[in-house]
Amino acid sequence: MAAQTSPRNPVPSSGLALDRTTLGDPACASEDDRRRVLELLLRTDEHLMRVLRGARRLALPDWRLASGAIYQTVWNALTGRAPGHGIQDYDLLYFDGTDTGYEAEDREIARGATLFADAPVPVEIRNQARVHLWFQARFGRAYPKLRCTDEALLNYASKTHAVAVRMENDDRLSIVAPFGLADVFAMRLVPNPVLDNAETYAKKAARMSAAWPEIEVVPWPADAADQEVDPDPPAATDDPRPQAQTAFDPGYAPSAAGRDWMSLAISPRTELPK
Repeated sequence: MAAQTSPRNPVPSSGLALDRTTLGDPACASEDDRRRVLELLLRTDEHLMRVLRGARRLALPDWRLASGAIYQTVWNALTGRAPGHGIQDYDLLYFDGTDTGYEAEDREIARGATLFADAPVPVEIRNQARVHLWFQARFGRAYPKLRCTDEALLNYASKTHAVAVRMENDDRLSIVAPFGLADVFAMRLVPNPVLDNAETYAKKAARMSAAWPEIEVVPWPADAADQEVDPDPPAATDDPRPQAQTAFDPGYAPSAAGRDWMSLAISPRTELPK
């Protein structure tokens, strides 16, 4: 029988208290500590581990299980809620630049529908190599052309959501968190204004607060909210994932500050500044 944990109880095999005050404070716990605790929490979630094993069998290129299913599992453990509380879906990302047509993506979605038929919530499979092709038509703003799945995390509306995991062939859990895990364990929603995602951030913050009233929501920065938005975005077509290519600011680059974000993100000792 799996060991039970609750807020302020020790995490099995970690030697750390399972509470946001300890794990959410860089002065009290290291990023190594948080990664170890995150892995322990994920491994004790039966449904999540089943999805990770299924994703490994699906063998999508450069795949990750990302965002809600990861950080919300942590929040449920910190607040003593049942596993799966508030988790609406599993975001299964992959990157295949060899075929960015929506038909190819649909074939992978169909394969996953069979494999994950018994999952407690839907498993949403999306090719990150083609997000820039449909994003503007759907949301009215441009999106950068990505180079890998991990790079997608840099564009999430909240830095807290930017965490993803892959189960490797040796059963190791590979964790990527470009902004670190302190905000996840502090239950603090922090905006990421790299894109004009203020509306998305507000909607997500409202839903998160309803499911986990304990969270702290950091407001979207006022200067970012004032940036100009196209008042007449392209209309959506019947195809929910249109293929029209969109331009993006050529000056955008995750490493614009001279840092290799992805190398930093996968280092177990990374503590990126907020």
